[in-house]
Amino acid sequence: LPHNYIELCDACIAALRDEEVNILPDFPQGGIMDASDYNGGVRGGRIRVRARIEQGEKKGILRISEIPFSTTTGSLMDSIVAANEKGKIKIQRVDDNTAEFVEILVHLPAGADPDQTIQALYAFTDCEVSIATNAVVIHDDKPQFLTVNDLLRHSAAHARTILGQELEVKLSELEKKWHFSSLEKIFIEKRIYRNIEEATTWEAVMAAIWKGLKPHLGLLRREVTDDDVARLTEIKIKRISKFNSFEADEHIAALEKEIEQTQKNLKQLTRYAIAHFERIKKTYGPGRERRTEIAGFERVAASEVIIANETLYLNAKEGFAGTGLKKEGE
Repeated sequence: LPHNYIELCDACIAALRDEEVNILPDFPQGGIMDASDYNGGVRGGRIRVRARIEQGEKKGILRISEIPFSTTTGSLMDSIVAANEKGKIKIQRVDDNTAEFVEILVHLPAGADPDQTIQALYAFTDCEVSIATNAVVIHDDKPQFLTVNDLLRHSAAHARTILGQELEVKLSELEKKWHFSSLEKIFIEKRIYRNIEEATTWEAVMAAIWKGLKPHLGLLRREVTDDDVARLTEIKIKRISKFNSFEADEHIAALEKEIEQTQKNLKQLTRYAIAHFERIKKTYGPGRERRTEIAGFERVAASEVIIANETLYLNAKEGFAGTGLKKEGE
C-alpha cells in the first residue's frame, strides 16, 4: 500500500540508526483510516478506510470531501445510489461537484437524521472499505512474507550500499582527474613537450616524454601508463601557452579536498546515508504531508442504521403481530 514520503524518509533514518520502525499507509485520496489490524502489512493484515463526510453548510446536505483508497468518485456514487434503491439508506439525490478537489453532495429527504445517514453510508456503501494486505517479495531467492517495516529496513540498508558504490565511483573519478592534472602540470612546467620537437616517429615521441617524466614520477600517487603519456601528446599548443601554474595548483588542491571528503564519507557511510535521506526529505518533503487521518472507529452495526421500510401491525384481540394484518372475515 502507498505510504507517506516524509514518514518513509524518517523511517529510513531510524532504520539506519538501528531504532524502532513502524510505518502506516497514507493514501493520496486522504480519508480516515483504522489500522488497528494492519499488523505491519503482513499476510492476514487488514485496514479499514472511510470517506470524510461532514454536514454541509445547507441543512439536509452531506458533503463528502475525501474518498477511500481503491474507490473513485464514480464508483462511490454508484454504491450510494445502489444502497438507496435497495432501501438500505434514504436519500433524495447525489451530485458530483468534483473539480480540483473531491466534492460529492448527498441530499437528504425532509426529516432524515444526518448522523444516522452518515453511519448508514459507512455500513452499506463504499464510503467505508476494508483492504487486505499481503506483503510478499522475493528475498534471498525465494518468496517471503515480510512486514512493511522489514521491507523498509532492507531498503534503507540497500540504499546505504548503493550510496557507498556511488562514492567509490566518485573517488575513482576524482583520483583520475588528480593524476592527469598533476601529470599535465609536470609536462608543461618542466617543458617536457620541447623534448618531442625533434622526434620524427611515434616511438621517439613516447620515449622523449618518458625520459622527461622519469625524475618526477615520485610526485604521483600511482604508476604512469603508456595511455597517460599518449594523452599528454593531445594537449593543444594554445593550452600550453596559456598554462597558469597558480591556477593549476588551486585546481589540484580542490581535487585533493574533494578526495579527502569522499574518503571521509566512505568511512562514515551510515552517517552519510542518513544525511542523504535528511537532504531529500528537506528538498522534496514540503507539500507531501500525511493526508490520511489515523483514527480508531467501531464497526457500524447494519441492524442499527438500516432504514425501517416495513410497518408492524398488532392485533391485540387475536394476539397477532406481524408485517401484515388480515381483516375480519378473511
